[in-house]
Amino acid sequence: MTSENAAAGEPQPAGMGEFSRIVGVFFEPAKTFADIAERHRWIAPMLLMKLASMSVTTAISQRIGWERAWRHRMDIDPGLRKMTPEHRDQTLATQVQWASVAGYARAMVVAPIIDVVFAAVLLGIAGAIMAFGIRFKQVFAVVCYGGLPGVISAIFTVVVIFLKNPGDVDIQNPLAFNAGAFMDPYTSWKFVHALAGALDLFTIWTILLIATGLKAAAGKELTFKGALVAVAVPWAIYVLLKFSI
Repeated sequence: MTSENAAAGEPQPAGMGEFSRIVGVFFEPAKTFADIAERHRWIAPMLLMKLASMSVTTAISQRIGWERAWRHRMDIDPGLRKMTPEHRDQTLATQVQWASVAGYARAMVVAPIIDVVFAAVLLGIAGAIMAFGIRFKQVFAVVCYGGLPGVISAIFTVVVIFLKNPGDVDIQNPLAFNAGAFMDPYTSWKFVHALAGALDLFTIWTILLIATGLKAAAGKELTFKGALVAVAVPWAIYVLLKFSI
């Protein structure tokens, strides 16, 4: 038997388990994303993200209450402050009625759709424009695992919600890990304040992880700098469109 036949007959390594992957994303991202690119499973990180998001929604419902949360938002939003008292009350009643449903819907439906769209955009950039041979399943798995810093953010958010006075929690920006947390929401330009709040520690962490995964999926031909640009540009366009409308 030749060495090639012997190698072909040997069992292939099973790869990393899901727990090892989840831990490895934070401590050994290059090695972990190489395994993810080769064995593109994505159920575990998506389930974790759903649970984390629903935990935040539940904490807001039980500890703060949606009426208090929305009153706070209406007080600091320049556009909402301009409403007539009757319009404010009507808007508040509608938001409170549907807030929990909307929160769980974002976790169960909206967030996965956003991941699918973002993965498709990255595939188009890296696969078509940059001409790297990668598959959608690879990119989608990278996006799912790259979003795991959101789980850490959700844990911190739940802790803050239960430690702080409920009236002092800003559900739009509960953690002071971005420049927006240090700006006055009453006097700052809304667009600048929202943009400063969007670029936080966990967002930067996620962008870097997804870029690491995209490079692992594309191979040596794609540099980390190129992968970082491919991830950061569509994210920046999305944020600008979101807060300029």
